[in-house]
Amino acid sequence: MSGNPEQKSLSEIHSSVNTTAIGGWRKLFAFFGPAYMISVGYMDPGNWATDIAGGSLFGYKLIWVLVMSNLIAILLQTLSARLGIVTGKDLAQASRETYPPFVNYVLYGLAELAIAACDLAEVIGMAIGIKLLFGLPLLAGVCITVLDTFLLLFLLHFGVRKLEAFIICLVALIGACFAVEMFLAQPAIGDIFSGIIPSIPNSEALAIATGIIGATVMPHNLYLHSSLVQTRKFEKTEVAIKKAIKFNTIDTVIALNLALFVNAGILILAASSFNKNGLHVTSIEEAHKLIAPLLGTSAAAILFAVALIAAGQSSTVTGTLAGQIIMEGYLNLRLQPWVRRLITRCLAIIPAIIIIIYFGDSAIDDMLILSQIILSMQLGFAVIPLIHLVSNKTKMGVFAIKPITKIVAWLSASVIVCLNAMLVYDQVASAISNSSSPGLVGAVLIPICLFFAIVLLYITFKPVFSSTKQDEYKPHGELQELIINTSFTYTKIAIPVDFSIVDSKAISKALSLGGKECEYVLIHAVESPNALLHGKNSDDLETHEDLKKLQVYLVQVQEHGYNCSIRLGFGKASVVIPEIVNELACNLVVMAPHGHSGLKDLLFGTTLEKVRHRISVPLMIAG
Repeated sequence: MSGNPEQKSLSEIHSSVNTTAIGGWRKLFAFFGPAYMISVGYMDPGNWATDIAGGSLFGYKLIWVLVMSNLIAILLQTLSARLGIVTGKDLAQASRETYPPFVNYVLYGLAELAIAACDLAEVIGMAIGIKLLFGLPLLAGVCITVLDTFLLLFLLHFGVRKLEAFIICLVALIGACFAVEMFLAQPAIGDIFSGIIPSIPNSEALAIATGIIGATVMPHNLYLHSSLVQTRKFEKTEVAIKKAIKFNTIDTVIALNLALFVNAGILILAASSFNKNGLHVTSIEEAHKLIAPLLGTSAAAILFAVALIAAGQSSTVTGTLAGQIIMEGYLNLRLQPWVRRLITRCLAIIPAIIIIIYFGDSAIDDMLILSQIILSMQLGFAVIPLIHLVSNKTKMGVFAIKPITKIVAWLSASVIVCLNAMLVYDQVASAISNSSSPGLVGAVLIPICLFFAIVLLYITFKPVFSSTKQDEYKPHGELQELIINTSFTYTKIAIPVDFSIVDSKAISKALSLGGKECEYVLIHAVESPNALLHGKNSDDLETHEDLKKLQVYLVQVQEHGYNCSIRLGFGKASVVIPEIVNELACNLVVMAPHGHSGLKDLLFGTTLEKVRHRISVPLMIAG
């Protein structure tokens, strides 16, 4: 956890884009970006699975679900942006102030589940795209997706605008691919407009419609958008805030309508290519295989695979940022971005690998649709707190949403919750009736459903009937009272050395702090293979040479009149140094930085940081 009490949401890029010194069109364009990063979640591989299934099985009849989902998405994303702009808090931070700890833990767990389900869709989609384009086995493609773990770190190194530019390029690539596909497919325009009339043909259509909603309006995007809008620096006056909301609304409308074009393109392509020819295709791979002969060109299949990879890659970047936001907001816990990314990706890869090994490639498309249904079922738990927060005049002031917006928002939330309730009922009833032990299955599933129903009712009505505010969100807890002791003196100072040029800095700094009355201990860890294996019984050349060098240091320090001793340890320096420090009861450790960073840290390790977490005394860095 970081120790900065002023830490903001996504602090490394917070207010990093200055919009105060520009005006006109340039100011509008300065606010463009966050919604495009959000929009990639609306065209990820999970959308492909539900859109292909919907278009193939039911033709154009579910286009209305896409249009409705997009309208709901625009509304909710603009509300999310408004929350972040006005309060300076993301949805997770604001929810933590509204609900008690237990409820926040449940909301956090559901948000993590949503991100894992989303990432699962990205892993599978990219793996399918790699297989289609390069012919690699699906399992190999899944494993390759681990390599994008560090892409986000690389992109953020160049700033949030470069990251946004990368995402916009991928979105443009996806859009261009489907523009060509639509031209080749030549769908019937009249049939497309007939699909805008709402209808649910059967229970299978309900499941796919719910999956489309889950694939379109993603819960983690609500958390992400409320944070990304804070990357723009602007004056906190009423006029400036109103402009920021206006510009972000324009950004959202344009970006999400582009996402609607892609999603509608996929469904229309499936309807005009597969359903029209009596083919019921629910598999992305099968769709890729059939699209070239049906459209009369192999370029269609290549464009299909390229767009699929671009969709998976762009979505995985935003999923990582969302994971960081919810963990910091709900748990007040900050992990290094690469650790957070690796955790998220492993949660997606492990189930994908297990299912491919045990059930084969054919189960992959069912997993994609299931992941989108899971996403849809989490929506209510993110949407309802958001509506309460942006309706709260205490938090939002004059920027609290108007009654008409509030009514439309609650109607949208009601549609989402009701569709999910119908789906859950159908799925649970089916699971119980088809089971050989219906009583046992019911005893497990029904209490789980009731528990989440109660939580949903609680977060819906708690802010209405109780205005009791939880502790205000503080990134690092309550400020502790300082206990200042200026009479303290160091009696034993540990100085780890590695026989490099930086040792002089560390030793000089330590001697200046402790003076002639202090005792000094020079510590070095022998990390040779022999030392790692045999410990104190190591008797190799490196051990003898390191001991000689320590003794030379010892003589030089003693010649200046200081009380000094030496200790040689065996094994990893990050483990050995803290053990010796704790054993000798030293009350200060002085170390010099190792002189490398970035990739070298990954290759050679970061001893200083690990030592800091294993000692209970102060550590000073001699720069």
